[in-house]
Amino acid sequence: MARPEVTGKRPTVTASAYNKVPAIRGPPLAMSIKEFCAQHRISEDMFFKMRRAGWGPAVMRVGSRTLISFEAAERWRREREAAAKVAAANAA
Repeated sequence: MARPEVTGKRPTVTASAYNKVPAIRGPPLAMSIKEFCAQHRISEDMFFKMRRAGWGPAVMRVGSRTLISFEAAERWRREREAAAKVAAANAA
């Protein structure tokens, strides 16, 4: 059988069909800074301000990416709720 470039026909199976990555099943386990900010309705500037002040969520580095696990985001939310209760009690 002649090669496709000789006959002018397209191959029926391409190399990329063999190199497909299987789909991830289940919920994602971490989110990017941009996704975190969108889900919590804060700006990225506010995120970095919180990190500098020491009350931002814990982050992890994966290669060149910075990710936030869903557990760290939940922990951060709980800490923020507790801080808001303390602030409200002190204001009253």
